[in-house]
Amino acid sequence: MANRASTGLLITLSAVTIKDKAAVVGIGRTPYWKRGQSYPETEMSMACAAILDALDDAGLSVADLDGFSIYANACDPATVAAALGVPEIRFAAALSAGGGGSAGALGLAAAAIAGGMATCCVTLMSLQQLNRRLGGTAVDGMLAYATMSTGGGYGRGGISPSVAFTANNGMLSPGHGFSLITARHMHLYGTGREAFAEVCISQRDNATKRPMSLQQEPLTLDDYFDSRMVSDPLCLLDYTMESDGAVAVITVSAERAKDLKQPPAYIMASAHGGTGRWGPGIFRYCQTPDEEFASSGHRPVAKRLYEMAGVGPEDVDVALLYDHFSPLVVLQLEDYGFCPIGEGGPFVEDGNIRFETGSIPVNTHGGNLSDAYIIGMTHIVEAVEQLRGTAINQVEGAEIALITGGPASLPVSGTLLRR
Repeated sequence: MANRASTGLLITLSAVTIKDKAAVVGIGRTPYWKRGQSYPETEMSMACAAILDALDDAGLSVADLDGFSIYANACDPATVAAALGVPEIRFAAALSAGGGGSAGALGLAAAAIAGGMATCCVTLMSLQQLNRRLGGTAVDGMLAYATMSTGGGYGRGGISPSVAFTANNGMLSPGHGFSLITARHMHLYGTGREAFAEVCISQRDNATKRPMSLQQEPLTLDDYFDSRMVSDPLCLLDYTMESDGAVAVITVSAERAKDLKQPPAYIMASAHGGTGRWGPGIFRYCQTPDEEFASSGHRPVAKRLYEMAGVGPEDVDVALLYDHFSPLVVLQLEDYGFCPIGEGGPFVEDGNIRFETGSIPVNTHGGNLSDAYIIGMTHIVEAVEQLRGTAINQVEGAEIALITGGPASLPVSGTLLRR
């Protein structure tokens, strides 16, 4: 009897879907600043400002807000709710990932809405890197990141075993880990740095058309190859910016969304996770097979995402791909099926990610590399604006947008929005 009851419960749960049951109806943000230039703002003041802006964009108020879907320690929901005067928190949860959870946090909000646990949910990132710098070495970056990610739960100083192992072997920063993945892809498939240059140049070109983007100077191929090497084969321009700011988005039910100020961006599907067998994120070097090591870690997430939404890569009109390091854009294009595995380099070099002329426009706002690094939230804003038809670099007729989170920083995530 117990086994039959359990099986019935599993069948019931497996039938639950979030497809088109929730929609993003509000987007809000603060200005973006280069690292350290947001003072006298604080992460709290920026978080509150972005939420109020997003609620206003949706035609809602603080009285409507009852859910928090966060990632990467974006905020303490109770503290923010108290500061704003939220009447009641009905849902507050965080994904178990840093930047890898950015796209997936929308799926978490949609699940809360579809499950009746919240009626109006905010997904938020507020970042002031004087307080928590996400780059750097083991001294000022990796140790702090490990402590943040694990809650200080691993030994003295909060160091996880994987971080301790890799740091002891000279892997002192995220760039070191991603340079190994990049080098392996180059070795296996003949990928050249020209592809990474094209990612940087095309996204910079997109950013220079947007007054709010932090990077306004055009970038040339000579500029890229003259840039100093940081962790071979990654040069300075392959690295994301370090910036401050806050972004918030508001999700409600699809039914409620019809009556609000803005055209809804419906959440078609969202997936969060990845292959667990080989270890955590970029610190999985001992046993990982080549075909998975030289990837963004998104292949299983992409497969589930397309299956849930009932679409394929050929249906996606614009891709907002998390770009903490430029080569990971190339690897994600392969893992999401926009080109065959191993052919991402030539695909990019042929101009396929360019706005207006490419087969799949990528990071039309400039991405983490040239717009602002708010741990992936600017990608969500751009996706929503593309589907509203209000983006500065508007993809004509955009109906479906792909958003991804934190490649090779398992767990990773992906979300599909539709007009």
